[in-house]
Amino acid sequence: MTNQPTPAALAARPDARTWAVLAILCFVYVINFLDRQLLSILAKPIQDELGVTDGQIGLISGLYFALFYCVLAIPIGWIADRTNRVRLLSVACAVWSAATMACGMATNYPQLAMARMAVGVGEAGGVPPSYAIISDYFPSGQRGTALSVYNFGPPIGMAMGVAFGASIAAAYSWRWAFIVLGAVGVVTALIVRVFVREPVRGGLDQATLPERGANRPPQHAAFWPTCRKFFGNPVLLRLSIATGVTQVVTYAILNFTTLFLMREKGMTLGQVAIYYSLLLLVAVTAGMYTSGRLIDRLAPRSKAAYGYLPAVALLLAIPFFAGFVWAPGWPLALAFLAVPTFCNYFYLSPAVTLVQEEAQPHERVLSGALLLLVMNLLGLGLGPTYLGAISDWFRASHPEHSLQMAFYTLIPFYVLAALLHLWLARALKREGKR
Repeated sequence: MTNQPTPAALAARPDARTWAVLAILCFVYVINFLDRQLLSILAKPIQDELGVTDGQIGLISGLYFALFYCVLAIPIGWIADRTNRVRLLSVACAVWSAATMACGMATNYPQLAMARMAVGVGEAGGVPPSYAIISDYFPSGQRGTALSVYNFGPPIGMAMGVAFGASIAAAYSWRWAFIVLGAVGVVTALIVRVFVREPVRGGLDQATLPERGANRPPQHAAFWPTCRKFFGNPVLLRLSIATGVTQVVTYAILNFTTLFLMREKGMTLGQVAIYYSLLLLVAVTAGMYTSGRLIDRLAPRSKAAYGYLPAVALLLAIPFFAGFVWAPGWPLALAFLAVPTFCNYFYLSPAVTLVQEEAQPHERVLSGALLLLVMNLLGLGLGPTYLGAISDWFRASHPEHSLQMAFYTLIPFYVLAALLHLWLARALKREGKR
């Protein structure tokens, strides 16, 4: 009998191919977020050509997108738990990238809205399968760091979207920005299909072969029992609500900051492409990585860190966010914005890691999709929609500063999100998960 390395032993030293897979999946997330954010980045030229309002921008970047993205993520997650996750991810990437190209061909608001909904359909199959694939490439104890590296995707996607989207739009038109960057996503989908292998489900989890049942066929997630288990778990329920309210803040800010900087702070597309993109890249990436490393250090000592860490970060961000909204010019505004941009995403890596640790290997994609359902229905669905509608409402009394007034109303959401993360920490303590 040959001596095979145990899964735990192999997992202790991820090889070059493992890191390469993580890099590819991270780039898919970059494309995912880049395509998602292009609309908000190019809102000003789109408004100038198609005549849409802040409220309409909020609807197609928020509620309309979220309905398709969140609802379809559930059946797609259930299917992914039973089929090849890599193949599904590749198809999803191709779909949302083609839909992004279609956004650049829209000639009116209804066409743009339909194309955005199609982007949501494709992106529903992007993140949950990737969470589960990474969890089967990296073991417990390294997943927080691995998932935090994967979560570099949003900040890099934001930065690349701002840099390349704004640059292409400034040089040519906003339409070519959608078409060119969507085409990059189609090529990325082919790369995933060719270079990423489907890992063994649960192959790196800490369990002996007899406990798993060496000859037992792989389990498949049962849809309704998994949903009941997820929402019946006080920790996961509170986590979902807390992160959802946090995303009301993050998505509202993200979807309207470029428009706010251009319309009320005096920035040009060229300045946005350089300075705002650099801020996003550095600050959000640093926040993602720092939170992932901290949770790997703090969670073994006390699971309550999954709640305390985001709560402290959100409270720290509030005065600097207020300074960003108040600042009379864009240089000072960006200086203030650096701190909340760093702190706002301390919730994401801990939240994803906690779900992947709590869920059974065969339930990880569906559990991740359920987390995203609540997070994005609340955050992505409500955040941009709310801020756009409030801005339209303030336009009558503050025609030159309606977005500024709307941004101030996000401060109570910051406080509520921090309190909800403290509520999560209390549940973790109550269950004795120290």
